[in-house]
Amino acid sequence: MRNIWIICRKELHSYFVSPIAYLLLTMFAVIMGFFFWNVLGYFVFLGMESQMRGEMYPMNVNEQVIRPLLSNMSVVGLFLIPMITMRLFAEEKRTGTIELLATSPVRDAEVILGKWLAAVILYGCMMLLTSLNFVFIFKYGNPDWKPLAVAYLGLLLQAAALLAIGTFISTLTRNQIIAGAATFGVCLLLWVLGWVSGYETATWAQVLSYMSVITHFESFAKGVLDSKDAVFYLTLTFLGLFFTARSMESLRWRS
Repeated sequence: MRNIWIICRKELHSYFVSPIAYLLLTMFAVIMGFFFWNVLGYFVFLGMESQMRGEMYPMNVNEQVIRPLLSNMSVVGLFLIPMITMRLFAEEKRTGTIELLATSPVRDAEVILGKWLAAVILYGCMMLLTSLNFVFIFKYGNPDWKPLAVAYLGLLLQAAALLAIGTFISTLTRNQIIAGAATFGVCLLLWVLGWVSGYETATWAQVLSYMSVITHFESFAKGVLDSKDAVFYLTLTFLGLFFTARSMESLRWRS
């Protein structure tokens, strides 16, 4: 556990001594701030319009503000996750330090978990920044905090799974651009698999739909903690880290 934490701190340090972490944090905060401004503005507009017409439509902050924002956050993360993982092992290959890792007394699992954990912590920091938007909602409104907490948990589980996949892809190349592009392609594919069920009801279509990461986020977005969705994300995370370990094992043998 000590080695995992040492590697994790090293990776976090490498993120924050370069512009990568600050660029990602700024981009995420600005984009989500813009989404928050638009969603909240539209919510206020609907409320004022209903009062002017003398018609009181049911207004729900959780459903009309928080839920769309969290769904947008999931989409934005799809674009930023490849930027987090593309350098994890590709940079080690490019600089030649991967041989040192492969022949060091540190176990492959410790290296992998340390790097992946650093990526998850960085993404968690990005999510933490967005919580500042919700402070205003809780200050001036009265939303239910439990669905928000469940949705944040779903976002973190989804990100952990996609980050594990990106970590594996980063071990396959020494080029960060290729690693980032391939990670984005795979993550996007896992995102759109659920579209098949919109026009096809065959068994294969249902299987593809079940493999979609967004399908399993829908219950979290509604504030419902479903064990099968959590198990799906944890399984996907395990598979990503497992394949990363096999890739690292092959590097160790070649070294």
